[in-house]
Amino acid sequence: MRPFLQAELAVMPDVKVILALGKGAHDQVLRALTVRPAGAYPFIHNRLHKLPTGLALADSYHCSRYNTNTGRLTTAMFEDVFKTVRTVIKR
Repeated sequence: MRPFLQAELAVMPDVKVILALGKGAHDQVLRALTVRPAGAYPFIHNRLHKLPTGLALADSYHCSRYNTNTGRLTTAMFEDVFKTVRTVIKR
């Protein structure tokens, strides 16, 4: 997955923020961008990380049926993540 993600990011030079849906995606983005130490950027829902690469990494719980049915991720929580992402895009 990392080579694909790295190639996709390479052809999108104007990207400002990446939204990771779940901890797995969060970890893969950090690996693809070779951000170290990864532990300095813990996965926390609705957290925005300013990475040394110049990109921002936004975290959200994955919008799976499990997360939505259990209330771990609500519609309002998910919408809040996009409000956070918009703050980066508007810069």
